[in-house]
Amino acid sequence: MPLTDKACKNAKGSAKLYRLFDSHGLYLEVTPAGGRYWRWKYRYFGKERRFAFGVYPEVSLAEVRDKLYHARKLLSEGVDPAQRKKDLKRTAILNMATTFELVAREWYDTMKGTWGERHALNIMRRFEMDIFPEIGARPIKDIVASEVLEMIRKIEKRGALELARRATQMCGQVFRYAIITDRAESDPSSALKGALKPIKKGHFAAFDVTELPKFLYALNLNNARLYPATINAVKFLMLTFVRTSELVGATWNEFDLENAEWSIPAERMKMRRPHIVPLSKQALAILKAQKETHVYGDWVFPNQVSPRKHMSNCTILGAIKRLGYKGEMTGHGFRALAMSTIKEKLGYRHEVIDRQLAHAPRNRVDAAYDRAMFLDDRRIMMQEWADYLDKLAEKGKVISANANNG
Repeated sequence: MPLTDKACKNAKGSAKLYRLFDSHGLYLEVTPAGGRYWRWKYRYFGKERRFAFGVYPEVSLAEVRDKLYHARKLLSEGVDPAQRKKDLKRTAILNMATTFELVAREWYDTMKGTWGERHALNIMRRFEMDIFPEIGARPIKDIVASEVLEMIRKIEKRGALELARRATQMCGQVFRYAIITDRAESDPSSALKGALKPIKKGHFAAFDVTELPKFLYALNLNNARLYPATINAVKFLMLTFVRTSELVGATWNEFDLENAEWSIPAERMKMRRPHIVPLSKQALAILKAQKETHVYGDWVFPNQVSPRKHMSNCTILGAIKRLGYKGEMTGHGFRALAMSTIKEKLGYRHEVIDRQLAHAPRNRVDAAYDRAMFLDDRRIMMQEWADYLDKLAEKGKVISANANNG
Protein backbone atom coordinates (compact mmCIF):
# COMPACT_ATOMS: atom_id res chain seq x y z
CA MET A 1 0.00 0.00 0.00
CA PRO A 2 1.50 3.40 -1.00
CA LEU A 3 2.62 5.81 1.72
CA THR A 4 0.57 8.80 2.81
CA ASP A 5 1.88 12.15 3.97
CA LYS A 6 0.18 11.53 7.34
CA ALA A 7 2.11 8.29 7.80
CA CYS A 8 5.35 10.10 7.02
CA LYS A 9 4.59 12.85 9.55
CA ASN A 10 3.69 10.36 12.28
CA ALA A 11 6.78 8.20 11.79
CA LYS A 12 8.76 8.32 15.06
CA GLY A 13 12.06 6.85 16.12
CA SER A 14 12.06 3.48 17.90
CA ALA A 15 14.58 1.07 19.35
CA LYS A 16 15.57 -0.15 15.90
CA LEU A 17 15.79 1.36 12.45
CA TYR A 18 12.73 0.59 10.35
CA ARG A 19 11.36 1.35 6.85
CA LEU A 20 8.02 2.54 5.50
CA PHE A 21 7.64 1.42 1.88
CA ASP A 22 5.90 3.34 -0.90
CA SER A 23 6.15 1.81 -4.39
CA HIS A 24 8.77 0.92 -7.05
CA GLY A 25 11.34 0.32 -4.33
CA LEU A 26 10.95 3.74 -2.67
CA TYR A 27 10.86 3.81 1.12
CA LEU A 28 11.24 6.11 4.12
CA GLU A 29 13.98 4.96 6.48
CA VAL A 30 13.37 5.98 10.11
CA THR A 31 16.36 5.95 12.51
CA PRO A 32 16.17 5.39 16.29
CA ALA A 33 16.90 9.10 16.73
CA GLY A 34 13.85 9.99 14.61
CA GLY A 35 15.63 10.92 11.39
CA ARG A 36 13.59 10.19 8.24
CA TYR A 37 15.51 9.55 5.03
CA TRP A 38 14.20 8.80 1.56
CA ARG A 39 15.83 5.76 -0.01
CA TRP A 40 15.29 3.88 -3.24
CA LYS A 41 16.27 0.27 -3.86
CA TYR A 42 16.78 -0.73 -7.47
CA ARG A 43 18.77 -3.12 -9.62
CA TYR A 44 21.27 -2.15 -12.29
CA PHE A 45 22.54 -4.95 -14.55
CA GLY A 46 21.44 -7.49 -11.95
CA LYS A 47 23.14 -5.78 -9.00
CA GLU A 48 21.16 -4.27 -6.17
CA ARG A 49 21.84 -0.60 -5.51
CA ARG A 50 20.65 2.15 -3.16
CA PHE A 51 19.92 5.78 -3.95
CA ALA A 52 19.34 8.65 -1.50
CA PHE A 53 16.67 11.26 -2.28
CA GLY A 54 17.08 13.50 0.74
CA VAL A 55 15.46 14.02 4.15
CA TYR A 56 11.80 14.27 5.07
CA PRO A 57 10.11 16.77 5.50
CA GLU A 58 12.61 18.93 3.53
CA VAL A 59 11.78 16.66 0.61
CA SER A 60 8.05 16.00 0.68
CA LEU A 61 6.31 12.81 -0.44
CA ALA A 62 5.15 14.47 -3.67
CA GLU A 63 8.66 15.80 -4.41
CA VAL A 64 10.35 12.47 -3.81
CA ARG A 65 7.91 10.69 -6.13
CA ASP A 66 8.76 13.23 -8.84
CA LYS A 67 12.48 12.59 -8.27
CA LEU A 68 11.82 8.86 -8.44
CA TYR A 69 10.06 9.27 -11.79
CA HIS A 70 13.12 10.95 -13.33
CA ALA A 71 15.50 8.42 -11.77
CA ARG A 72 13.50 5.49 -13.15
CA LYS A 73 13.48 7.18 -16.56
CA LEU A 74 17.29 7.31 -16.49
CA LEU A 75 17.37 3.67 -15.46
CA SER A 76 15.13 2.73 -18.38
CA GLU A 77 17.65 4.43 -20.69
CA GLY A 78 20.49 2.32 -19.31
CA VAL A 79 21.93 5.03 -17.06
CA ASP A 80 22.72 4.28 -13.43
CA PRO A 81 21.10 7.12 -11.40
CA ALA A 82 23.62 6.75 -8.57
CA GLN A 83 26.55 7.07 -10.95
CA ARG A 84 24.93 10.03 -12.68
CA LYS A 85 24.57 11.76 -9.31
CA LYS A 86 28.27 11.18 -8.56
CA ASP A 87 29.24 12.50 -11.98
CA LEU A 88 27.19 15.65 -11.53
CA LYS A 89 28.70 16.23 -8.10
CA ARG A 90 32.20 15.73 -9.47
CA THR A 91 31.48 18.17 -12.31
CA ALA A 92 30.13 20.74 -9.86
CA ILE A 93 33.25 20.42 -7.70
CA LEU A 94 35.46 20.71 -10.77
CA ASN A 95 33.56 23.78 -11.94
CA MET A 96 33.98 25.38 -8.54
CA ALA A 97 37.72 24.77 -8.82
CA THR A 98 37.83 26.27 -12.31
CA THR A 99 35.85 29.47 -11.94
CA PHE A 100 37.20 32.47 -13.79
CA GLU A 101 38.30 34.07 -10.53
CA LEU A 102 40.25 31.05 -9.31
CA VAL A 103 42.01 30.61 -12.65
CA ALA A 104 42.68 34.37 -12.86
CA ARG A 105 44.23 34.41 -9.39
CA GLU A 106 46.39 31.40 -10.30
CA TRP A 107 47.53 33.18 -13.49
CA TYR A 108 48.18 36.33 -11.44
CA ASP A 109 50.34 34.45 -8.93
CA THR A 110 52.30 32.96 -11.83
CA MET A 111 52.91 36.32 -13.49
CA LYS A 112 53.26 38.85 -10.68
CA GLY A 113 56.96 38.11 -10.16
CA THR A 114 57.61 39.63 -13.59
CA TRP A 115 55.78 42.89 -12.75
CA GLY A 116 56.56 45.84 -10.56
CA GLU A 117 54.69 46.09 -7.28
CA ARG A 118 52.48 48.97 -8.39
CA HIS A 119 51.61 47.31 -11.70
CA ALA A 120 50.70 44.08 -9.90
CA LEU A 121 48.43 46.00 -7.50
CA ASN A 122 46.73 47.76 -10.42
CA ILE A 123 46.11 44.47 -12.22
CA MET A 124 44.45 42.89 -9.19
CA ARG A 125 42.44 46.06 -8.51
CA ARG A 126 40.99 45.92 -12.03
CA PHE A 127 40.07 42.28 -11.57
CA GLU A 128 38.39 42.89 -8.22
CA MET A 129 36.53 46.05 -9.22
CA ASP A 130 35.32 45.29 -12.73
CA ILE A 131 35.81 41.66 -13.71
CA PHE A 132 35.29 39.31 -10.74
CA PRO A 133 31.89 40.80 -9.77
CA GLU A 134 30.61 40.04 -13.29
CA ILE A 135 32.14 36.72 -14.36
CA GLY A 136 34.37 35.67 -11.45
CA ALA A 137 32.03 32.95 -10.14
CA ARG A 138 31.33 31.43 -13.57
CA PRO A 139 33.05 28.19 -14.64
CA ILE A 140 35.66 29.51 -17.04
CA LYS A 141 34.90 26.91 -19.71
CA ASP A 142 31.24 28.03 -19.85
CA ILE A 143 31.85 31.75 -20.33
CA VAL A 144 30.83 33.00 -23.78
CA ALA A 145 31.74 36.14 -25.71
CA SER A 146 28.43 37.90 -25.00
CA GLU A 147 29.09 37.70 -21.23
CA VAL A 148 32.52 39.28 -21.61
CA LEU A 149 31.09 41.98 -23.89
CA GLU A 150 28.32 42.80 -21.39
CA MET A 151 30.98 43.24 -18.69
CA ILE A 152 33.11 45.45 -20.95
CA ARG A 153 30.12 47.59 -21.91
CA LYS A 154 29.61 48.50 -18.24
CA ILE A 155 33.20 49.79 -18.09
CA GLU A 156 32.72 51.73 -21.34
CA LYS A 157 29.59 53.42 -19.98
CA ARG A 158 31.79 55.07 -17.34
CA GLY A 159 33.82 56.57 -20.18
CA ALA A 160 36.82 54.41 -19.25
CA LEU A 161 37.55 53.22 -22.78
CA GLU A 162 41.22 52.53 -22.19
CA LEU A 163 40.38 50.55 -19.06
CA ALA A 164 37.81 48.56 -21.06
CA ARG A 165 40.49 47.68 -23.60
CA ARG A 166 42.93 46.61 -20.88
CA ALA A 167 40.25 44.55 -19.09
CA THR A 168 39.59 42.70 -22.36
CA GLN A 169 43.30 41.99 -22.76
CA MET A 170 43.57 40.74 -19.18
CA CYS A 171 40.62 38.41 -19.66
CA GLY A 172 42.21 37.10 -22.85
CA GLN A 173 45.41 36.26 -21.00
CA VAL A 174 43.45 34.37 -18.34
CA PHE A 175 41.42 32.46 -20.93
CA ARG A 176 44.57 31.48 -22.82
CA TYR A 177 46.16 30.34 -19.55
CA ALA A 178 43.07 28.22 -18.91
CA ILE A 179 43.39 26.66 -22.36
CA ILE A 180 47.00 25.58 -21.89
CA THR A 181 46.14 24.18 -18.43
CA ASP A 182 43.23 22.15 -19.87
CA ARG A 183 40.47 24.10 -18.12
CA ALA A 184 38.98 25.82 -21.15
CA GLU A 185 38.79 25.19 -24.86
CA SER A 186 38.53 28.71 -26.26
CA ASP A 187 39.14 32.39 -25.57
CA PRO A 188 35.78 34.20 -25.91
CA SER A 189 37.45 37.61 -25.53
CA SER A 190 39.10 37.16 -28.94
CA ALA A 191 35.65 37.44 -30.55
CA LEU A 192 35.34 41.00 -29.23
CA LYS A 193 37.77 42.39 -31.76
CA GLY A 194 35.99 45.24 -33.49
CA ALA A 195 33.21 45.34 -30.89
CA LEU A 196 34.89 47.73 -28.44
CA LYS A 197 34.39 51.47 -28.70
CA PRO A 198 37.40 53.04 -30.44
CA ILE A 199 39.85 55.15 -28.45
CA LYS A 200 41.03 58.39 -29.97
CA LYS A 201 44.77 58.12 -30.24
CA GLY A 202 46.82 60.96 -28.83
CA HIS A 203 49.60 61.95 -26.48
CA PHE A 204 49.28 62.86 -22.84
CA ALA A 205 48.03 66.43 -22.52
CA ALA A 206 50.96 68.84 -22.38
CA PHE A 207 50.89 72.60 -22.86
CA ASP A 208 53.48 74.57 -24.82
CA VAL A 209 56.56 76.14 -23.18
CA THR A 210 54.95 79.57 -23.61
CA GLU A 211 52.42 78.56 -20.93
CA LEU A 212 55.10 77.62 -18.40
CA PRO A 213 55.63 81.10 -16.88
CA LYS A 214 51.91 81.45 -16.03
CA PHE A 215 51.81 77.91 -14.69
CA LEU A 216 54.85 78.42 -12.46
CA TYR A 217 53.46 81.72 -11.19
CA ALA A 218 50.11 80.06 -10.35
CA LEU A 219 51.94 77.21 -8.62
CA ASN A 220 54.01 79.59 -6.47
CA LEU A 221 51.07 81.91 -5.76
CA ASN A 222 49.02 78.87 -4.64
CA ASN A 223 45.56 80.35 -4.79
CA ALA A 224 44.49 76.73 -5.25
CA ARG A 225 45.55 76.16 -1.62
CA LEU A 226 47.61 73.07 -2.33
CA TYR A 227 49.57 71.38 0.45
CA PRO A 228 53.26 72.42 0.53
CA ALA A 229 54.26 68.79 -0.12
CA THR A 230 52.02 68.71 -3.20
CA ILE A 231 53.65 71.87 -4.56
CA ASN A 232 57.06 70.35 -3.88
CA ALA A 233 56.05 67.17 -5.69
CA VAL A 234 54.89 69.07 -8.79
CA LYS A 235 58.09 71.12 -8.84
CA PHE A 236 60.26 68.04 -8.32
CA LEU A 237 58.44 66.31 -11.17
CA MET A 238 59.15 69.27 -13.44
CA LEU A 239 62.82 69.37 -12.40
CA THR A 240 63.44 65.65 -12.89
CA PHE A 241 60.75 64.79 -15.50
CA VAL A 242 60.48 61.22 -14.24
CA ARG A 243 57.22 59.29 -14.50
CA THR A 244 54.64 60.14 -11.84
CA SER A 245 54.73 56.64 -10.37
CA GLU A 246 58.51 56.86 -10.04
CA LEU A 247 58.20 60.17 -8.20
CA VAL A 248 55.50 59.26 -5.66
CA GLY A 249 57.15 55.92 -4.87
CA ALA A 250 60.54 57.46 -4.10
CA THR A 251 62.18 56.47 -0.80
CA TRP A 252 65.02 58.23 0.99
CA ASN A 253 67.43 55.32 0.58
CA GLU A 254 67.40 55.91 -3.20
CA PHE A 255 69.06 59.31 -2.81
CA ASP A 256 72.73 60.18 -2.51
CA LEU A 257 72.43 63.84 -1.55
CA GLU A 258 76.16 64.31 -1.17
CA ASN A 259 76.74 63.33 -4.80
CA ALA A 260 73.44 64.84 -5.97
CA GLU A 261 72.10 61.60 -7.46
CA TRP A 262 68.82 59.74 -7.35
CA SER A 263 69.21 56.04 -8.22
CA ILE A 264 65.84 54.47 -9.07
CA PRO A 265 66.00 50.65 -8.86
CA ALA A 266 65.02 48.54 -11.85
CA GLU A 267 61.90 47.14 -10.23
CA ARG A 268 60.41 50.63 -10.03
CA MET A 269 61.19 51.55 -13.62
CA LYS A 270 58.84 50.92 -16.53
CA MET A 271 61.64 49.40 -18.62
CA ARG A 272 62.94 47.36 -15.67
CA ARG A 273 66.38 48.95 -15.87
CA PRO A 274 67.99 51.00 -13.07
CA HIS A 275 68.06 54.71 -13.73
CA ILE A 276 70.17 57.64 -12.46
CA VAL A 277 68.66 61.10 -12.12
CA PRO A 278 71.26 63.87 -11.56
CA LEU A 279 69.86 66.39 -9.07
CA SER A 280 70.05 70.13 -9.57
CA LYS A 281 70.54 72.55 -6.67
CA GLN A 282 66.83 73.36 -6.87
CA ALA A 283 65.90 69.67 -6.63
CA LEU A 284 68.18 69.24 -3.61
CA ALA A 285 66.50 72.22 -1.94
CA ILE A 286 63.10 70.56 -2.34
CA LEU A 287 64.43 67.33 -0.84
CA LYS A 288 65.83 69.27 2.10
CA ALA A 289 62.44 70.90 2.67
CA GLN A 290 60.71 67.53 2.53
CA LYS A 291 63.20 66.02 4.95
CA GLU A 292 62.68 68.83 7.46
CA THR A 293 58.89 68.63 7.21
CA HIS A 294 58.53 64.84 7.18
CA VAL A 295 60.99 63.64 9.79
CA TYR A 296 59.67 60.09 10.05
CA GLY A 297 59.00 57.46 7.41
CA ASP A 298 60.68 56.17 4.27
CA TRP A 299 58.63 58.05 1.67
CA VAL A 300 60.01 61.27 0.24
CA PHE A 301 56.48 62.34 -0.65
CA PRO A 302 54.19 60.69 1.92
CA ASN A 303 50.42 60.65 1.71
CA GLN A 304 48.99 63.68 3.48
CA VAL A 305 46.22 61.65 5.15
CA SER A 306 48.03 58.35 5.68
CA PRO A 307 51.76 59.09 6.08
CA ARG A 308 52.62 55.39 6.13
CA LYS A 309 51.63 55.34 2.45
CA HIS A 310 53.17 57.36 -0.35
CA MET A 311 51.43 60.15 -2.19
CA SER A 312 48.80 59.05 -4.69
CA ASN A 313 49.37 59.29 -8.44
CA CYS A 314 46.13 61.26 -8.60
CA THR A 315 47.51 63.98 -6.29
CA ILE A 316 49.68 65.43 -9.06
CA LEU A 317 46.88 65.39 -11.63
CA GLY A 318 44.45 66.84 -9.08
CA ALA A 319 46.86 69.68 -8.33
CA ILE A 320 47.21 70.52 -12.03
CA LYS A 321 43.42 70.59 -12.37
CA ARG A 322 43.03 72.89 -9.36
CA LEU A 323 45.59 75.24 -10.86
CA GLY A 324 43.25 75.63 -13.85
CA TYR A 325 44.92 73.31 -16.35
CA LYS A 326 42.42 70.47 -16.55
CA GLY A 327 42.70 68.74 -19.93
CA GLU A 328 45.70 70.92 -20.84
CA MET A 329 48.43 69.27 -18.77
CA THR A 330 49.20 66.03 -16.94
CA GLY A 331 52.07 64.82 -14.80
CA HIS A 332 53.31 62.78 -17.73
CA GLY A 333 53.04 65.85 -19.94
CA PHE A 334 56.05 67.38 -18.19
CA ARG A 335 58.20 64.71 -19.83
CA ALA A 336 57.12 65.75 -23.32
CA LEU A 337 57.50 69.40 -22.37
CA ALA A 338 61.05 68.85 -21.09
CA MET A 339 62.02 66.90 -24.21
CA SER A 340 60.87 69.59 -26.65
CA THR A 341 61.99 72.59 -24.60
CA ILE A 342 65.49 71.31 -23.74
CA LYS A 343 66.11 70.47 -27.41
CA GLU A 344 64.78 73.78 -28.73
CA LYS A 345 65.78 76.24 -26.00
CA LEU A 346 68.88 74.68 -24.43
CA GLY A 347 70.23 72.98 -27.54
CA TYR A 348 70.84 69.46 -26.20
CA ARG A 349 71.05 66.40 -28.45
CA HIS A 350 68.05 64.11 -28.56
CA GLU A 351 70.06 61.12 -27.28
CA VAL A 352 71.04 62.91 -24.06
CA ILE A 353 67.48 63.93 -23.22
CA ASP A 354 66.12 60.56 -24.31
CA ARG A 355 68.50 58.78 -21.92
CA GLN A 356 67.42 61.05 -19.09
CA LEU A 357 63.80 60.15 -19.87
CA ALA A 358 64.80 56.45 -19.53
CA HIS A 359 63.11 55.51 -22.76
CA ALA A 360 63.44 51.99 -24.14
CA PRO A 361 66.61 51.54 -26.22
CA ARG A 362 65.98 51.65 -29.93
CA ASN A 363 68.40 48.86 -30.79
CA ARG A 364 70.75 46.30 -29.24
CA VAL A 365 73.68 48.68 -29.36
CA ASP A 366 71.79 51.27 -27.29
CA ALA A 367 70.61 48.55 -24.92
CA ALA A 368 74.23 47.61 -24.21
CA TYR A 369 74.96 51.01 -22.64
CA ASP A 370 74.64 51.15 -18.87
CA ARG A 371 72.51 53.51 -16.82
CA ALA A 372 75.36 56.06 -16.63
CA MET A 373 75.22 56.77 -20.38
CA PHE A 374 75.79 60.54 -21.04
CA LEU A 375 75.80 61.06 -17.27
CA ASP A 376 78.24 64.02 -17.31
CA ASP A 377 76.19 65.75 -20.01
CA ARG A 378 73.00 65.00 -18.12
CA ARG A 379 74.33 66.57 -14.90
CA ILE A 380 74.97 69.84 -16.69
CA MET A 381 71.68 69.62 -18.58
CA MET A 382 69.58 69.06 -15.44
CA GLN A 383 71.09 72.13 -13.74
CA GLU A 384 70.57 74.27 -16.85
CA TRP A 385 66.97 73.04 -17.03
CA ALA A 386 66.36 73.98 -13.39
CA ASP A 387 67.87 77.42 -13.93
CA TYR A 388 65.73 77.89 -17.04
CA LEU A 389 62.59 77.08 -15.04
CA ASP A 390 63.60 79.67 -12.43
CA LYS A 391 63.89 82.31 -15.14
CA LEU A 392 60.44 81.37 -16.47
CA ALA A 393 59.01 81.62 -12.96
CA GLU A 394 60.37 85.19 -12.70
CA LYS A 395 58.92 85.93 -16.12
CA GLY A 396 55.57 84.67 -14.84
CA LYS A 397 55.60 87.33 -12.12
CA VAL A 398 56.18 90.03 -14.73
CA ILE A 399 53.38 88.69 -16.94
CA SER A 400 51.01 88.68 -13.99
CA ALA A 401 51.98 92.21 -12.92
CA ASN A 402 51.43 93.54 -16.44
CA ALA A 403 48.08 91.76 -16.63
CA ASN A 404 46.99 93.37 -13.37
CA ASN A 405 48.12 96.82 -14.53
CA GLY A 406 46.26 96.42 -17.79
